[in-house]
Amino acid sequence: MTTNKKLVAVAAALLIANAFSAQPARAEGDAEAGKDLGYTCLGCHGIDGYRNAYPSYRVPKLGGQKAAYIIVALEGYRANTRQHPTMNAQATSLSDQQIEDVAAYLASIGAETVAAGGSDGVNFVKAQACTACHGNNGVSVNAVWPTLAGQHEDYLKHALSSYRDGSRGDPVMGAQAALIADEDVAVLAKYFASLDGLETTKSE
Repeated sequence: MTTNKKLVAVAAALLIANAFSAQPARAEGDAEAGKDLGYTCLGCHGIDGYRNAYPSYRVPKLGGQKAAYIIVALEGYRANTRQHPTMNAQATSLSDQQIEDVAAYLASIGAETVAAGGSDGVNFVKAQACTACHGNNGVSVNAVWPTLAGQHEDYLKHALSSYRDGSRGDPVMGAQAALIADEDVAVLAKYFASLDGLETTKSE
């Protein structure tokens, strides 16, 4: 990464930190209340290897993902700043409280695996810029930033591509993803997918 790109990356990371530190506190969701609502999510996210039809990629693992990030994602689908017909429809049917409850439930599954990972520090130089927000070995250091460790490789590639082409509305991640060389998208996705972390969400 060139010096200019490093400066842009650092500036973007600081902007993210300032933006999220100013966010008002959210009431915690009720995992038990979200269990029934979250059952619908398991129709896709609870099946090992289940794939999105087009474009083809495995649906993301949610087990152990940060609850606050799941809220951000669902609100993005509800507001259509993230585009996926099924997810847009699902999120539109949920109230703010229901989103928080579902997020609390999904995050509670597999959380111990995520907590145990990411303790050895970054060992891949190309991932170091990512860890400013996503944490050592892809376990996020902030509640609203997603954990990447253990996520499906093809989903990570899809997400990065969506930020790069603007189809996933997030100006900061869009700017960050634009700094990644084309050939490094697949390399980074493979790296984070190889780490211990997120799990396919399973009901009890």
